Amino acid sequence: MSETADRDANQALRDRLSEVYGQYAQLRSDLDVLQERLAALRVSAASADGGVRATVDPRGRLVELSLDPDACRDPELLARTIVATAQEAASQTAGQVEQLLAGYLPADSATLRFLRDNDLGSLL
Repeated sequence: MSETADRDANQALRDRLSEVYGQYAQLRSDLDVLQERLAALRVSAASADGGVRATVDPRGRLVELSLDPDACRDPELLARTIVATAQEAASQTAGQVEQLLAGYLPADSATLRFLRDNDLGSLL
């Protein structure tokens, strides 16, 4: 009788291990997809008048800038508009990265708090 109970317990452990391994394999596969999606993420924003269009990568770095020739008439205004447009695109990027990571991290994780408030203290 005890041998049967041991076999049943061993089978239950094997089944549980197989289930946990399956969950791990799925998570690993999902993380590969997440990494690809993050690497490919590009977010664009346009100025209110459409004269400036900025595109940033997942880290908020400017990767593309388009200027309408009419936007170049006032260099100071153009500079401010470029900065504001790039900042808007970077802000949108942080939100999209947060959405992508939300399925993998606890809602109160330091990483998600940092993405929301951009405060390095969140990571400490």
